[in-house]
Amino acid sequence: MSVSALCVGHAAWDLCMFVDAYPAENSKTETKLLIESGGGPAANAAWLLGYWGVPTAFAAVVGQDEYGGKAVKELEDAGVDCRLVEQRTGHATPLSFIIINRNTGSRTVMNRKLPGTGLRLTRPSLQGLDPRLLLFDGHESEASLAAMEAFPSAVTVLDAGSLREGTAALAAKVHYLICSERFAAQVTGEGDVLADRLACLPRLRELYGNVVVVTLGANGAIFDTGECQGHLPALSVEARDTTAAGDIFHGAFAYALLQRMALREALQLATVAAGLSVQKQGGRPSVPQLKAVLERLPDA
Repeated sequence: MSVSALCVGHAAWDLCMFVDAYPAENSKTETKLLIESGGGPAANAAWLLGYWGVPTAFAAVVGQDEYGGKAVKELEDAGVDCRLVEQRTGHATPLSFIIINRNTGSRTVMNRKLPGTGLRLTRPSLQGLDPRLLLFDGHESEASLAAMEAFPSAVTVLDAGSLREGTAALAAKVHYLICSERFAAQVTGEGDVLADRLACLPRLRELYGNVVVVTLGANGAIFDTGECQGHLPALSVEARDTTAAGDIFHGAFAYALLQRMALREALQLATVAAGLSVQKQGGRPSVPQLKAVLERLPDA
């Protein structure tokens, strides 16, 4: 069965706990709310695309354990094709403990990801998929490169959360580099990416030579195509929980590209989707319905 999108990268199981303030060291804190769901940048993007009705496949490594089984089932329940998800015996599924401050919506993430052999994608395993778009998060660089080789005509998007070996290997090879403020600062050395965008964006394009977008949380996003630069403000909302907002941005942006939207319109849709998500608690449970996003677009 062919798909429109293939997402390759990190899958985890998230445990989101809500507190009034970040706990002090050597203290005890109680929470009355725990939200569990699947997580991981590429996995969340794949889940959003499936939830929004896009035929999507996902490729990753999880364990042959309880959390791995839950992660796969949740994706499949959203309609995501998980034939390329390897449930590996003896491998522990990544587990994220996420502490959310009820008063600010900020989150602190602790991820248990043990070292292991990366995912291997072969030509036979990819046969029949024929995606029009590939989305990567840098966690499975070899598998991502194999997907690019197998589908050379596909539009490619990289979610670069931080400067790591995988994101460095893929950043100059994709059509759209969608990076975090942290990644941009690490690469360019700029202390204030938004204020210094006139220097930061050309530097990123000089290094990577593609369409560059930097997500800035509450400050929206900036972009540089080589022909023009721009800044889109974030949706004006009160944040309750920012968990997975960046992943939702990337998934929504991929959806917009598949709908053949122009860059600014695609970024606008992604910005609205991320903005709506932070008003809800939890990561994946905060993904808004497509109808709600479309209704909040400026020209809707």
